[in-house]
Amino acid sequence: MSNVEIGMGQPNAALAEAERRARADRAKKAKRVESLKLNLYRVLLIGGFLLLWEFASGRLIAPFFISAPSAIFRRLYGWIASGDIFFHMGITATEALSGLLLGSVIGIVVGTILGMRPFLARLLDPIITTFYSLPKVALAPLFILWIGIGIDMKITFTAAIVFFLVFLNTYTGVRNVSRELISILYLMGANEMQVLRRVVLPSAITWVFAGLRISVPYSLIGAIVGELMASNKGLGALLVRAQGEFDTAGVFAALVAIMALAVIFNMAVRRLERKLMPWKQAEQDQQAAV
Repeated sequence: MSNVEIGMGQPNAALAEAERRARADRAKKAKRVESLKLNLYRVLLIGGFLLLWEFASGRLIAPFFISAPSAIFRRLYGWIASGDIFFHMGITATEALSGLLLGSVIGIVVGTILGMRPFLARLLDPIITTFYSLPKVALAPLFILWIGIGIDMKITFTAAIVFFLVFLNTYTGVRNVSRELISILYLMGANEMQVLRRVVLPSAITWVFAGLRISVPYSLIGAIVGELMASNKGLGALLVRAQGEFDTAGVFAALVAIMALAVIFNMAVRRLERKLMPWKQAEQDQQAAV
């Protein structure tokens, strides 16, 4: 290749790189604009719904059945000013997060083991299916008898709910790993731990995070149900107290606090997913730039 051809190739490569960067910048700007539009539409939708709700409460429907949003926000403000809401949210968050972590760890470990041991999975499949089919709320009285009414019961009960969701997703992800690839690694001299660390877990991590995202609301369900049945602390207890006082605004305010906690948990899981799976975000950016 002559020096002239080399000199012509370098500007062409530079132009291609500049064009690629320009496309990426345009894609990012378009994504920001689309995100702003979506957020604007969401604000308008939620604002319109709240205005309609405010108008209907007391005019079309009695406030006892659906309290006005203004009354709900006043109740929330009172709880925030007194600090009660932060105390109760902290209790529920501790129970839900601890149960989520405990159930997820056990679910990932058991799902990985059974995914790597087909015979063991077939042996335990009827037992696991039976327990998975059982409504988990029905286990709450049993956990109260076994453990008591303290925070340990809520954490254990929440972990039992989360376990099955994370376990099933992890097991499915491990079973979907290419058997041929695993066989090739064994033929190349890799041991089981190397196969697990280099192939199985990276391939199944998408399924694991799918299970975690599904488990977030169920972890809150476990904590709240435990508090509803036996507790004087937490958002569930706050909900029961408002219901016992026929305080509709307080019931809705407690529900708003529970939804806020669920949003925080979901954001944390998504952030962790982006940190542990950076290639997923890179693929999305690349697709947007094409």
